[in-house]
Amino acid sequence: MKAIRLEPNVPAEIRAIDRHATITILRAIHRYTETGTGRVKALSGAFEGFLRLRVGSHGVFFEETADAITVHHVSNRKDAYR
Repeated sequence: MKAIRLEPNVPAEIRAIDRHATITILRAIHRYTETGTGRVKALSGAFEGFLRLRVGSHGVFFEETADAITVHHVSNRKDAYR
């Protein structure tokens, strides 16, 4: 299993989301680190090099290396690219 690293802003972003969605997001991140499965898309343009994991109406933006993923941003999809 890969390590999960969070940027300093991510815990506050996760706390701002309702509890049920937060649990779903955290489970999806954990599942991705264990199995590599999930609704993941490589991003382009200004977000080149990042991946997006879609969890319901939220997006988790992260970078992946051989031994870890670093979560940079978690937000509602309508606000994600602003």
